[in-house]
Amino acid sequence: MSDEEADSPVIELGEQTPVDGAPLARVTSRLHWPIQKSEIDRLEGDSVIRTPDGSRTLSSTLEHIDETYFQRRQEFEAYVRDVIGTGPVQTASAGDATESDDE
Repeated sequence: MSDEEADSPVIELGEQTPVDGAPLARVTSRLHWPIQKSEIDRLEGDSVIRTPDGSRTLSSTLEHIDETYFQRRQEFEAYVRDVIGTGPVQTASAGDATESDDE
């Protein structure tokens, strides 16, 4: 095994750019499926998730979903992505720069 480790390339990731919120998959992995929308809100509604438009609470996203019961995690995540969209998420420093321009 040490030979495999020696042959593995070292990948440097560079400077860490902070991103506000947690990935949706991390939040949904803490839940047990099937589950009701109200139970998701009770358990994880205060969780802040990453979106292309910046971070937001899961509870504020749930307000835009009409479905009340989800059989699978993938089904729920699809509904959430319909609300929040897909694409790259903003970094925390991008949001900070906007706020400092306003001051």
